Amino acid sequence: MVKFSHKSHLASFGITAMALACAVWVGFHANFSALLLSTLLLTLTLSLLFCKKYNCTGLTINRLLVGALFIFSSFTKGVDPLGTKYKMLDYLSAYGIQWLNEAALALAVTMILAEFAVGICLFLNMLPRLATLGATLLMMFFTATTYFDAMYDLVPDCGCFGTAIKMSNWQTFFKNLIIDSVLIPLIFNNKSLVNKRVTKLGQWLFAVVFAAGFVGFEIYNIRHLPVIDFMDWKVGKDMTPEDYDAGKIFVTYRNKETAETQEFESPNYPWNDSVWMSRWEFVSQRTVGGSQTLGFAMLDAEGEDFTHILFETENLYVFVAPYIDEFTDEDFSLCRKMIEVVENEGAKYIWLTAMLPDYIETLNEDYPMFYDVYFGDELELKTMVRSNPGLMLIDNGLIVNKWAKIDFPIKKQ
Repeated sequence: MVKFSHKSHLASFGITAMALACAVWVGFHANFSALLLSTLLLTLTLSLLFCKKYNCTGLTINRLLVGALFIFSSFTKGVDPLGTKYKMLDYLSAYGIQWLNEAALALAVTMILAEFAVGICLFLNMLPRLATLGATLLMMFFTATTYFDAMYDLVPDCGCFGTAIKMSNWQTFFKNLIIDSVLIPLIFNNKSLVNKRVTKLGQWLFAVVFAAGFVGFEIYNIRHLPVIDFMDWKVGKDMTPEDYDAGKIFVTYRNKETAETQEFESPNYPWNDSVWMSRWEFVSQRTVGGSQTLGFAMLDAEGEDFTHILFETENLYVFVAPYIDEFTDEDFSLCRKMIEVVENEGAKYIWLTAMLPDYIETLNEDYPMFYDVYFGDELELKTMVRSNPGLMLIDNGLIVNKWAKIDFPIKKQ
């Protein structure tokens, strides 16, 4: 009997090693692979068969692995909660539950917090049984969601690791199967997961304090800018291409009622038709040919491409405002004061928005500061600055600095 138990323990370590090997394999395969799926299903099956044979060391290794992954995942999203909110909106649209749109940010913050709480508790063995239950519920939801994503391509990128790591839908689903296989032994050995060194009250206090700290971290990143910028438009990056050639930019839009998708070559689509835009929503874009690194077109009111301005102008202040219609009176006041600062410096400024030209013309009657306004896809604008409005200082393509609206460099009088 002892001999069989010993072999079983070795098998349990082998299953975990097999799962880790699959994780490396998934990193090199963005598309569906029948062989990879078969291997993952085999790993899951073995994990179920031998789940009761795991000893204390094996369970500890699995607990640390799952906890570390949840911490990493929550951090990459918690550093950019607005990015998770935008991804949440994509999911709500894909599943036809847009009535939850107003709660998208709250849902994003809560989901990220749940991931972090589960991860930190598992990793440090605080409330391990409750944390395992939380991980189980989250993984049931994530696995089901990413399966439908992989099968039907509902959302192009799930954002499981924020903007830090991009994965295809199949990679994401396979990744979740790997986590499931490592989590299964913890689920079936839940009663043996205890912490005898810290009292239950102490563990609860620990969890509450860490959760409160993480919520503060999320709120800071919402009010200001992400403390770590994983996006292309990061401070210090030179966006200037060696030999500028815009190439051909194609954008895909989806009909909100029929879910029909159509691809257009930009700017040859009715982007300035308010009726059409109200019925269709932006999905994705791609570039064919060309050498420009910006990945989008910056158009004027007539649809002419002026993207080159960004890397041909010295000390250019760019007000990035995807949704000017969401501005408050304070937002307009902040922008007006910032424009005064820019003009006193003798610098230039432009506006980048996803609004329609007709709206800008009407807006200028009440707020005469919307001159040199250019238009771009809202998805790209939201990756430039996680603030509406946000501000960038670009010097011949080099991103010198970025500010959220709460941090506009306006000298206090």
